[in-house]
Amino acid sequence: MKNTVLQAEEKTGQTRMEGLLYLEDGSVFRGMGFGLKGTAVGELVFNTSMTGYQEILTDPSYMGQIITMTYPLVGNYGVSEVDNESEGIHAFGLVIRDLCEEPSNEKSVKSLDQWLKEKGVPGICGVDTRQITKKIRKNGTIKALISTEGISISQARKLCAEGELRGDWMKKAAVREKKVLEPDAGAKAGAEAKAGADQPLHVAVLDFGVKQNILRSFLARNCRLTIYPYGTPAEEILADKPDGIFLTNGPGDPEEATEAIEEVKKLIRLAELPMFGICMGHQILAIALGGKTYKMKYGHRGGNHGVFDKNTKRSCITSQNHGYAVQYESIILKGMEITHLNLNDGTVEGMEHRDFPIFSVQFHPEASPGPADNAYLFDKFVDRMRQAKLAAEQEGGEE
Repeated sequence: MKNTVLQAEEKTGQTRMEGLLYLEDGSVFRGMGFGLKGTAVGELVFNTSMTGYQEILTDPSYMGQIITMTYPLVGNYGVSEVDNESEGIHAFGLVIRDLCEEPSNEKSVKSLDQWLKEKGVPGICGVDTRQITKKIRKNGTIKALISTEGISISQARKLCAEGELRGDWMKKAAVREKKVLEPDAGAKAGAEAKAGADQPLHVAVLDFGVKQNILRSFLARNCRLTIYPYGTPAEEILADKPDGIFLTNGPGDPEEATEAIEEVKKLIRLAELPMFGICMGHQILAIALGGKTYKMKYGHRGGNHGVFDKNTKRSCITSQNHGYAVQYESIILKGMEITHLNLNDGTVEGMEHRDFPIFSVQFHPEASPGPADNAYLFDKFVDRMRQAKLAAEQEGGEE
């Protein structure tokens, strides 16, 4: 297996495109380009996962960002047809140390280079990703330009200055029309085998840019999902009679999601249904309850973040991808208990309402990539929906 582009060039005699990474502060990193021949401007971030580049690139939460992978070798197991977290690549660019040109994996259908070309995303390799990561950790995330077109530094400076980091990312990442997904056949069969043959629970999914493995986690638990576009009115959602409401992950600044926040406020006020939020959903839920969020210096992105569960007094390793966090003091005065804390910096990783069946986590219990230690949170939400549904049926029978 050839681990670097330089080795591949020696073997094939082919030359790569010039690769350029230009940072807003004037820093320049030169390497070799791969993927699309093009230029993009985005927020430069880093991810510490050792594997999972396919899931990371297709995670809608990365829309508007250029990702630096801290693990040096990327592309070694190629690209499969089963590991996407959405229909396309949402990241604006990819920065890596070594690109593997000859992947080894029975599921691989193409190389990382081929895939990025098809999806229209530029990449740069052969740069010092350790230095880039240290720079982000010291100074914070920064606007950057990635180019494989051989542009000059003066052109890069101009294009970077003109590029916009903000956009309606959640509206672009979410579904455009309401969509219904039925439970997996295996989940249905398992439910029917139980005494009483549990009926599928109906989950209203408020989509801000959901990952597919979150949906798969619900479908495997015999849930029927109705996925709603960004900003769908609360009244329309409640008219479909869901058993619970789920707030998804997604890209961008949570405080800019004004329409979604207002509808979540209505949902909390109009119906005491179980509610569960992950990542962006966690942040939007906090704001809807009267809390605040803030932008972190460089965020948490990777599959190795330690989290402490205050209820169980145990720690776990989690998968994370977020650049904003919930302000601790703002939420504990709004009826919320903090349930999880980050072991590295003490930031809020989970919360639960004292009176209502509402809870959320900042990390990703569905992983993809990362550990699946916290998949039980989906079971917790399903149990709450089942209990609430049973209580409503019993109350209706008494009347």
